[in-house]
Amino acid sequence: MQDVSGISEANGWTKIIPDSYGDWLKQREDRFNEFFLMGDKKIETPRLFHSYSQGVLTARDTWCFNGSDKKLAKNMYAMIDFYNSEVLRFNENFKGLDKKARGKYTDSFIDSNPEKISWTRALKQDLAKGKKFSFHESGVRECLYRPFTKQWMYFDRRFNEMVYQMPRIFPNAEDYNLMICVSGPGCIAGFSAIMSKVPVEFCVAAMKGGSQCFPLYLYDDPIEGPDQGGLFVTETPVKRRRDAITDDGLIHFQAVYPDEEISKEDLFYYVYGILHSADYRERFADNLSKELPRIPAVNKAVDFWSYSNAGRSLADLHLNYETVDPYPLTIESKGKLSDADYRVKKMKFAKKKDPETGKSVNDRSKVIYNSRITINSIPEAAWDYVVNGKAALTWVMERQAVTTHKASGIVNDANDWAIETMGNPKYPLELFQRVVTVSLETQKIVNALPPLDI
Repeated sequence: MQDVSGISEANGWTKIIPDSYGDWLKQREDRFNEFFLMGDKKIETPRLFHSYSQGVLTARDTWCFNGSDKKLAKNMYAMIDFYNSEVLRFNENFKGLDKKARGKYTDSFIDSNPEKISWTRALKQDLAKGKKFSFHESGVRECLYRPFTKQWMYFDRRFNEMVYQMPRIFPNAEDYNLMICVSGPGCIAGFSAIMSKVPVEFCVAAMKGGSQCFPLYLYDDPIEGPDQGGLFVTETPVKRRRDAITDDGLIHFQAVYPDEEISKEDLFYYVYGILHSADYRERFADNLSKELPRIPAVNKAVDFWSYSNAGRSLADLHLNYETVDPYPLTIESKGKLSDADYRVKKMKFAKKKDPETGKSVNDRSKVIYNSRITINSIPEAAWDYVVNGKAALTWVMERQAVTTHKASGIVNDANDWAIETMGNPKYPLELFQRVVTVSLETQKIVNALPPLDI
C-alpha cells in the first residue's frame, strides 16, 4: 500500500473543479461556444451546414471493399446469391410462422460459414422477413477507404449496415461533390481533417469515434425506385442540387466582412483552411476531442482570404494526390526492372543502429518496397504530416499491400487497383513519392497561415 501523506505535507495537491460540461480533465475552452457551429442534428439552431454524414459503415469490409472492381463484384454476387438461397431454405422450414416468430429462429438456423457470407443484424432481419436481393453493378463505386487510399466499394443499403446521409451527398457516381471529413467526437488520436470527392469509409478521418463529413452540395432528389436491394435504379430522374452551406452561415460571415464578396464556396474552403490551423487545433484541442468543430471569424478580411485560399490549395493537394508530381526520391533497384518487379506485398522500413543505445531501429529515410526495390533519401519532415493518427506516408505503407482475410479467404491486393484501375503497375511506388510531395507541401501551406487572430 502506498502512503500519499507526503503529498499533503508538501502541499502538492491541486484542486480540480469540473467545468460547466462536467469535464474534470482536459477542460474545454469557453470561447469555443462563440464560434459558428458547423452542424447540429439535435436542435434547430443557426449552423454552417444544412446536413452532414458519417462515412459508410459496411460491417463487412472484407466483402464490400477490394482493390479490384471485378473481384469485388464476384465476391458480392456470390454472397448475395448465397443469402437468397438461405432465404428460400428458411421460408421452406418456417413458412407457417408469422414474421415475429420467424425472427426467433434465424441465429440457430442460418449457415454462418464465413467463406460464404458475413451476417449482420440487419441482414438477419431481412432474412426473417423473406426479402431477396439482387446484385447491382451501379453499386460498385470508388471510395476513399483510408487517407490517400482508394478502393472499390459495394455501396448498397442492404449490404452496408449504415449508409447514413451518404446517398444524399453522392447519389450517383457521376454526381460531383466534395466533403470535408473530420474526426468525430470521442477521437483519441488528435483532430484530423481530410477532403474527398468520393464516398468515404466510416473510419477515414478517425479510427476511434468515426468521421463526420460536411459536403459542398446536397442532392435533395437522390435516385429512388422500387426496392430492389440497392441505392440505385437505371432511370435518370430529375435531381435538385443545392448548396450544403446555409444562408445563415454565409450571412454571418458576410456581416463580419461587409466590404468583401464572399461566396459559399469561398466559405467552404475557409473552413478547410481554419481546420488545418495549428493555432486552432492546439487552442481548442479539448473541445475538438468532445464535440463537432465550431468555426471562428478571424478579425481581418485579409486573413479570411488567406485561410480560404490556403483551404483551396490544401484541397487541390488532398483531392488530386494521385496526379501531383512525385517527389524525386532515390530509387535503388537490383538490375533492370520489368512491370512485374513493381508488385508490392508489404513495404517495411530498413533498419539502422541507434548511436546512443546500439539497438536496431527503423530508418525512416529508407523504405524497402520489395525484394528488388528500395526507396532512399526520404526527408524526415515528410513524416510530420499526420492525418487520422498516423503520418500520411504510414498509411501508404500499410494500405499498399496484399492481405488475406483469415476467416473468408478473400484476398485484397493493392496491385489490382494499380493495374486494373490506374493502368500503371508502378502506381504503389509512385503513390509513395506523390504523398511525400503532398506531405511537404501541406506543411508549407499550414506553416504559412496567419496567426489565429479572433
